[in-house]
Amino acid sequence: MTFDMNRAHYLLARAKRLGATSADLLFAEGEAFTASVRLGQVEKIKDAREKVVGMRIFVGRRQAMSATSDLADASLDGLVEDTLAMARVTADDPDAGLPEREEFRLDLPDLGLWEPEPVDLTLDRRIDLARETEAAALSSDARLTNSDGAEFGSSSSRILFANSHGFRGEYAGATYGLSVVPIAAENGSMQRDHWYSVKRRFALLDSPESIGKEAARRTLRRLGARRVKTQRVPVVFDPEVSAGLIGQLAGAVSGYAIYKGASFLVNRLGEAIAAPGVTIIDDGTIPAGLGSKPFDGEGLPTRRTVVVENGVLKSYLLDTYSARKLSLRSTGNATRGPADAPTVSPTNFYLEAGAVSPEEIVREIPDGFYVTELIGFGVNLVNGDYSRGAVGLWISGGELAYPVEEVTIAGNLKEMLGSITRIGNDLVFRGRIAAPTIRIDGLTVAGA
Repeated sequence: MTFDMNRAHYLLARAKRLGATSADLLFAEGEAFTASVRLGQVEKIKDAREKVVGMRIFVGRRQAMSATSDLADASLDGLVEDTLAMARVTADDPDAGLPEREEFRLDLPDLGLWEPEPVDLTLDRRIDLARETEAAALSSDARLTNSDGAEFGSSSSRILFANSHGFRGEYAGATYGLSVVPIAAENGSMQRDHWYSVKRRFALLDSPESIGKEAARRTLRRLGARRVKTQRVPVVFDPEVSAGLIGQLAGAVSGYAIYKGASFLVNRLGEAIAAPGVTIIDDGTIPAGLGSKPFDGEGLPTRRTVVVENGVLKSYLLDTYSARKLSLRSTGNATRGPADAPTVSPTNFYLEAGAVSPEEIVREIPDGFYVTELIGFGVNLVNGDYSRGAVGLWISGGELAYPVEEVTIAGNLKEMLGSITRIGNDLVFRGRIAAPTIRIDGLTVAGA
């Protein structure tokens, strides 16, 4: 059974007739496909489909949320009645409520998030893509003796959102991904690494051969890894790792962390929190961006928000509720599941690229650590303490000399952001959060 804007209008009107002060409605339908192979054999095929309608109903400043996957008229009528009944008995919250009417827009941009699925993307072709990626990795070197598998994935979704303030909007999106995890063995030691490509357009995916070869290169360079003695040295984060660091900052600037006092960035707007030259942006309007969308989980338009400009904290990321708590305005960063209240999430969150190449950054360092993977979750956003297990390559004489493992890097996010001395020119979006290569001085590498 289909769900369209006419049915959304009916349910919102019904909620108002029965006594709701205001309401909004989210309909989400999607399909997710995965084909996994290992050593050339199919291990898993998964094809999941889902349709869900969720309503959020307000009675004054009281609210309740509920959802159903039963799209029959009687079920949807019951959804309205049950949600309204719950709203009437919940506690009053003075900051609850829809965004103000004037904040909505109806002229939504087309961000190029969806394309019709290619007609030749059959089941056999999807499996073959995974097989070709794994084969490209394992054929690169005789030391690549095993695999944790390769995977082709695709997903598509349609979002419809409406509220009692008159906002109506919908959009569709699609993604395609290809990845592989080869395993190398030498002298009794085994190592693994991975590589991947994710795009909105199937035709823009990296080739199976290029993904496999890069995964092989990253895996082979880890063979013969050793520990190093504990020391303070410059540390270089490769783009995959620096994206993780920037992702930690996204959590620290979330309005919910701020108003709850659970971030080291509380009351820091307008202050320098990072080195000059560090500019961090959240932009939900990037065409075909993996985190792009025309409106957020409350129906407000997404936008380009400068979070940090030349080291100075300019904005938090906010939805309506957290903005009201902080006497600020939403930045269009609400996210919401059909049965959940909105919360804050970044869209396309990234550190702007610098002017130097990764090779130049490494050449400047007599002794240091080039990090390619972090392990564990030792980050405290309340005080900024940072301690993670790390894997990478030792820098000696301005060159990547040998692989390193079983070490820990430790510092504090406040000091780390201020100690970024180089930013690479290699910014590439492989997900919603991205960053180029960065150099941070004065971190402790704890080893033997």
